[in-house]
Formats: sequence, structure tokens, C-alpha cells
Amino acid sequence: MKNSNRLNIGAHISISGGLDKSVSRAVKIGCETIQIFTKSNAQWRARKLNKKEIEKFHSELYKFQIYPVIVHSSYLINLCASDKEILKKSRDSFVQELKRCESIGAMCLVLHPGAHLGKGEDYGIKLTAESLNIAHEKTKNFKTLTVIELTAGQGTTIGYRFEQVRKIIDLIEDKNRIGVCVDTCHIFSAGYDIRSEKGCENVFKEFDEIIGIDKIKVFHLNDSKRELNSRVDRHFHIGKGKIGKSAFRFIMQNPIFKNIPKIIETPKGYDDKLDIMNLSTLRKLAVKY
Repeated sequence: MKNSNRLNIGAHISISGGLDKSVSRAVKIGCETIQIFTKSNAQWRARKLNKKEIEKFHSELYKFQIYPVIVHSSYLINLCASDKEILKKSRDSFVQELKRCESIGAMCLVLHPGAHLGKGEDYGIKLTAESLNIAHEKTKNFKTLTVIELTAGQGTTIGYRFEQVRKIIDLIEDKNRIGVCVDTCHIFSAGYDIRSEKGCENVFKEFDEIIGIDKIKVFHLNDSKRELNSRVDRHFHIGKGKIGKSAFRFIMQNPIFKNIPKIIETPKGYDDKLDIMNLSTLRKLAVKY
């Protein structure tokens, strides 16, 4: 049963020791939703997820009412790689990750759209869309969404402007399979000024006009260690970075965003204290006085 008081906040959690272990870790720090990798982020190879492990994972999720499950794809994947071998590995790996997501009932697979490595942004946009179309063709009727994460624009990465993500979506054949992840650190680093309520209103109005607000399926709530338009991706603790608290208050209190999962990817320490601190800050910012 869904709880109307839910804030749908959570964190990226380790699956070390098995999928089900991520749930107990999530509960410990106060998550309502969860983001995980389904495999080692630093390797192409992936161990098989067995039926018993998946069943235990589902049982733990149900027991503690943790939902939905968000999966982040491996950072090795580059769906617009100019190197043919890397492109093939990336496409194969992405299909495998979609299959893993579907097998565990994940709502979506969050993807960084990739880096064109000097071939140009139009090249990157077209090849990323082509790669996604191929992946969707190989995973017909899957419920797991492909969610494109807006980037900071570091190096030759694409997806740091709303217009670029719009162009990718326009080239996707099955538009019901696609959504967008808004990372607050990334969009701020890419030049979208969300430091004030008015700034947030303007940025999300622009997002709605270019992409459509209904395409936001996930938020990554991270402050930024670097300044506006730095094009550098450095996450920081909520309200303690260059963005400040207003953007997070705006998102947490906006009824349009109420049911969208909001994941922190803020710096972690040696224990859970920092995650607990950041989730606690979001809870406080959700309260209207």
C-alpha cells in the first residue's frame, strides 16, 4: 500500500554480499527508495543473478516498503564511442543491464549518454539514439525504462543541455521506453542557475518547454562543490555547496515532483553518518512552515 506521507527519498547503496543486503543498508539510513548497481561498476563482466537471490531481494523490499528500485548503469558504457570495439561492448553491456533490471523488477536504468571523444555533439547524439534503439529492439515489451541522465558537460560528454537530450529523445523510436534523470549538481555545473526559487522556476519552465516535465522519472539530489557553469562534476552535501538549500527546498516541496524518486549521491564517509545527514536535511526542507 502506498503511503501519502512518503517523500520518495533514498540513496545509492552498495549490493556487496548480495542484492538483499542493499535493502538492510537502505533501511538503516532511512531510505524509502533505492539506487544500486546490479554488477561491478568497474568491469564489463557481470556475475549471474540467481532466482533465489532475486526472490530474497523482493522479499526484503516488500517487508520494508522500499520502492521503486533505480539501477545506475556502468560508467564504462559509452553508447556513442568512436572506437568500434568499445561501442560493441557498450551496446552488449547495456542490453545485459536492461535484462538484469527487468529480472529484478527495477523501474528504470539510469544512463549517462556518453562522450563523443572529438567526433562532435551531433555525432554523439545520433549514435547514442541509434544504440538505444538497438537495445530497445532487443528487449521488446520490457517494463524497465531507459532514463537519460543530464550531465555536467565535462570533457566531450553530451547531454548537458536540455536541447541535446531532446534531440536524443526525438530519435528514439519507442518513446514510451525513455525518461530523464535530473541531477542537480550536473545541471548547475552545466550552467542552469537553480540557486534561488525564481531560478528553479525558470529552469524547470525551460525544461518543460524543451523536453516536457512529465519525462522526469528520477532526481539525483546533489549539491555542487564547483561553481555555476564550471562543467565539472563534483558532488557535495545538500545545502553545503555552491547551490545552497533553495533548489532542494523547491524540489522537495513541489507537488509535481512528489512521486518522483529522489536519490542522493553525496560523498560518503567511513560509516552511514553522512548519508543520514543528507537525507535528514531533505526531510527538513520538505516541511512547509
